[in-house]
Amino acid sequence: MKKLIVFDLDGTLAESKSSLDAEMAALLNELLGIVKVAIISGGGWPQFEKQILSNLPNDKRLENLMLLPTCGTQFYQYKGAWKKIYSEDFNAEEKKKIIDALKNALDTVGFNIEKVWGETIEDRGSQITYSALGQQAPIIEKTKWDPDFTKRKKIQEILSESIPEFSVHLGGTTSVDITKPGIDKGYGIMKLRDKLDIKIEEMIFIGDAIFPGGNDYPAKESGVASIRINSPEESKRVIETIVACLGTM
Repeated sequence: MKKLIVFDLDGTLAESKSSLDAEMAALLNELLGIVKVAIISGGGWPQFEKQILSNLPNDKRLENLMLLPTCGTQFYQYKGAWKKIYSEDFNAEEKKKIIDALKNALDTVGFNIEKVWGETIEDRGSQITYSALGQQAPIIEKTKWDPDFTKRKKIQEILSESIPEFSVHLGGTTSVDITKPGIDKGYGIMKLRDKLDIKIEEMIFIGDAIFPGGNDYPAKESGVASIRINSPEESKRVIETIVACLGTM
C-alpha cells in the first residue's frame, strides 16, 4: 500500500508561479485526509506559502503535508504551525562565488532580453536561482522564451565549467538553479524516506518533467514509482483516481 504521494509543483499542481486553483485545492485537501503528501520544488518557501498554503484550509489535515523547497535542501512540517526542520544553506563565500559566476555566464551568452518582471537572481538560502525574465514574469512570456531548453543549456554549460564544485540544474520554464552537489528531486525523495521512515516502494511521485534532462527525472531515478503528467488538469484526474483507490482501503 502506498503511504506517501509526492508532487512536483509548477506544471504539476499549478501553472508556473501561480496559485492552486479552487478545484486543485479541494482535491489536494481531500487527498490529505487519507494519505501523507509531500511537495518538492526548486522554489523557495515564500513561493510555497503563496501557491499552496494560502489556498488550503488551515486545519489538522496539514499534519499530513510535507513541504520541501529548493529540491529538498529545506524541509517543513506542520506541528500546530509550520516549522522548518532543517535548511542546508550556502555560506556567504559560496553565495558570492555562485552569483559572480552566474553574472559572468550571462555576460558571455549575451541574450537580448528586452523586458523582465522583477528580480532575475534570487538567493533562496540553499539555492541560487536565475529566472531569465524575472520572478513575476507572465506565464505566456515564460513558455515562449526557452521551450527547447537551448538557451539555459548554454548557461548551464558555462557554469558547470566555472563552478564545478556546485550542481547546476534547469528548473521551471526559464530558471537555472545552482545548489550544492547532488541536490535534485531524487535527493528530496531520499530525505523523505529518512525523515518519515517510509520506504521508496511505498511512495508515488507525480511530475510533468519525468524525462531525461527534466528536473523531475532524478526522482524517477531514485526508484520511486512515477507518473508523468502534462498539466495540472491531468494531475487532477490522477488525484481523483488515487483518492478513489486509497479511500476504499
